Amino acid sequence: MDEPYAIESNDLTRRFGTLTAVDHVTLRIPHAQIYGFLGPNGSGKSTTIRMLCGLLAPSEGNATVLGLQVPKQAEILRSKIGYMTQKFSLYDDLTVRENLEFIGEVYSLPRHRRHQRVGELLERYDLGDQTDQYAGTMSGGQRQRLALAAATLHEPELLFLDEPTSAVDPQSRRDFWESLFALCDAGTTILVSTHYMDEAERCHSLAILDRGALVAEGPPRKLKSEISETVLEIEAEQLRAARTALDRIDAVESVAQLGPRLHALIEADLEHPEQTVRAVLDEQGIEARVEKVEAGLEDVFVSVTRRRETSPARP
Repeated sequence: MDEPYAIESNDLTRRFGTLTAVDHVTLRIPHAQIYGFLGPNGSGKSTTIRMLCGLLAPSEGNATVLGLQVPKQAEILRSKIGYMTQKFSLYDDLTVRENLEFIGEVYSLPRHRRHQRVGELLERYDLGDQTDQYAGTMSGGQRQRLALAAATLHEPELLFLDEPTSAVDPQSRRDFWESLFALCDAGTTILVSTHYMDEAERCHSLAILDRGALVAEGPPRKLKSEISETVLEIEAEQLRAARTALDRIDAVESVAQLGPRLHALIEADLEHPEQTVRAVLDEQGIEARVEKVEAGLEDVFVSVTRRRETSPARP
């Protein structure tokens, strides 16, 4: 490919009045990968995607998508990308086929090719039995498949997905991701935003966003292996008492209960963290099993966002 990256941005920033929604985000996203934006609501995921699509002009910085400058060349870019929003954006009062045919007309596909693609996608996304069903009467999973079919009807090189699985059941989410991997294997670059940790694990690489800033980036396994903190799990009969005891240790950054155990993130500079935690629990008369475990993406998120809270503010 002529361009080394599908998406490049430099210090991409967007302000709404005094609110900085996206804060100097720099990205390098290769072709034919699934790249994830991980972060809670309000972290800047959707605003960044809208700027990369050319729908929103940046306040500062610049971006190149498929070799085109956005938003300056957004009209040329439009035919090369697909965009699936979090909210179902097709027409409830049109049938499945009518929706897809309409989208094909919007992208100016020749009639023969349009009919061919609609037929292919009805089969690929298991919508054959819903061909004449009105979109407004479909289940969440069916509407999701229809939206993906519409977003890929014109065979885009790059697909933007803004929290596409927020309203579907776990099996539909799993099936949806299988469809994404098939698209990626065929050469499509996919940028997907999510706040689900298990979905972020599926991405080839991801960016963690917090209050508009990119606070960590890389393959999920690399991010987890490079975490500086120690992760401990504690099993005890008296979990609430154990949690109260852990709160007395200054080096404990966070504690979360996972069923019958506690999951604790410990600062890196605490020597012998397992022994320290056991000693504190013993002092309180709490019998417990303390074990060091591998970090998860949630641990990475807590680590990098906490680091940002304690670092000096951008001048």
